[in-house]
Amino acid sequence: MKNKLKLFGIGIIGGIIPLTAFLTFNMFFDLNKENPKLYLNHVNDNATQITGKKTSSRYGIISSNTDFVNASSNTLNSVVHVTTKVETTSFQRDIFSEFFYGPGAGGREYKQYGSGSGSGVIVSTDGYIVTNNHVIENAKEIEVTLNDNRKYNAKIIGADPSTDIAVLKIEEKGLVAIPIGNSDNIQVGEWVLAVGNPFNLTSTVTAGIVSAKARNINLLSERSNSNIVPIESFIQTDAAVNPGNSGGALVNTNGELVGINTAIASKTGSYTGYSFAVPVNLVKKVMTDLVDYGIVQRGYLGVQITNITQELVEEKNLKNIKGVYVAGVLENGSAKKAGVKEGDVILKIGLKTVNSVASLQEEVGKRRPGDKVNITIRNDKGNEVVKEIILRNSDGETKLVSKEEIKKNVALGATFVEITNKEKKELNILTGVKIKSLNTGKLKSLGLKEGMIILKINNETVESVEQVTSKLNSSNRGILLEIITESGKREFVGFGL
Repeated sequence: MKNKLKLFGIGIIGGIIPLTAFLTFNMFFDLNKENPKLYLNHVNDNATQITGKKTSSRYGIISSNTDFVNASSNTLNSVVHVTTKVETTSFQRDIFSEFFYGPGAGGREYKQYGSGSGSGVIVSTDGYIVTNNHVIENAKEIEVTLNDNRKYNAKIIGADPSTDIAVLKIEEKGLVAIPIGNSDNIQVGEWVLAVGNPFNLTSTVTAGIVSAKARNINLLSERSNSNIVPIESFIQTDAAVNPGNSGGALVNTNGELVGINTAIASKTGSYTGYSFAVPVNLVKKVMTDLVDYGIVQRGYLGVQITNITQELVEEKNLKNIKGVYVAGVLENGSAKKAGVKEGDVILKIGLKTVNSVASLQEEVGKRRPGDKVNITIRNDKGNEVVKEIILRNSDGETKLVSKEEIKKNVALGATFVEITNKEKKELNILTGVKIKSLNTGKLKSLGLKEGMIILKINNETVESVEQVTSKLNSSNRGILLEIITESGKREFVGFGL
């Protein structure tokens, strides 16, 4: 009997010890909820494993510092709703009146109106806002609504179709600017939030993970004209993004801006699983240039490049599929001057490894003409060599273009160039200035095209680029342009400023 009682007592004690340990563990864990040091890692439905840093489950990986509430609340007041009014103008000539009273007399303007909306991100306390170029393209009026419903008229500081980035400005102080993160540091699988105004539903937050980096979907090349060199190196996420999210913020779990939401992959126009954002490190460079100069000071390597595939490895007898293949080297370009040759493989830009055309373009796109950059190449002998390259602009120059020079060549979103003697002879004209390129601005919204020639402004003969830009930039009244279209037809375009 005594032995049985003894065994019974030992059994009770043996049961109390693990129970006490279990309760102590739970109490310790509860006390450390604010700053936990132990987390459960769900390996599968039936087993758990104690780890030291993260909680992961079949539903995803959640970092110990993941806090969607704080990230959202810290971001919402920095994301704005952008609405636009679009106006296109056509001019119908009155031949009878022109016969008696001169060119443009008796003509009538016909206007068509539209509207659009998107999102934007406040990047400075004094009113600078980043959005997508396609959100404000061709807009006559732009209105920005803050998260507290205050409304402001915005003006375009500059736009860059190559990256689909634009900068707006509203006249206000003390705004909530979003903290800028580092898009180079984000990793595939990391949680991100998309903040914007889809379907005019303001202040909407969705969550997802980074699905891929340096993604090229050939979106900007389809939107852009022939003179635009698109730079696509998108962050791909599965955060839900819909029409109206364009120009909004992609933020990390610290509430820092890591990208500007730009596009979705969809056959319906609505979200079907993937969305794309311009990396903030590229946005910063474009934004700074637009604010400081009004245009992007873009540097080029001067090479034609292509992604390396297994087929290319076999065709060109390459060592492996790493890097980006140099398919051609431009005469008088930066790369040729540094000794880069066709057939070389670019492995690094600076310290950044590049394994795709998109990632290489992104790295070069962060730099300006005149910047020196070391590139690591593997030559046709299989040797790795580091070469220093001085980047050049599209005109082959290494110096930055000053604001004064820009004003002499740019007006209302267009750049101009003198016409050649050959062109004058072919068109049977003595004077005129040709439209070299068109970005977001008044002239593009009027339907003018690259290659058109401006003959007269308000019936005054045009003789130089500086004359054109000076008149267009300084006028505060109606403008009547006499132009020659690409087909050689003379037309009149009238508009107000």
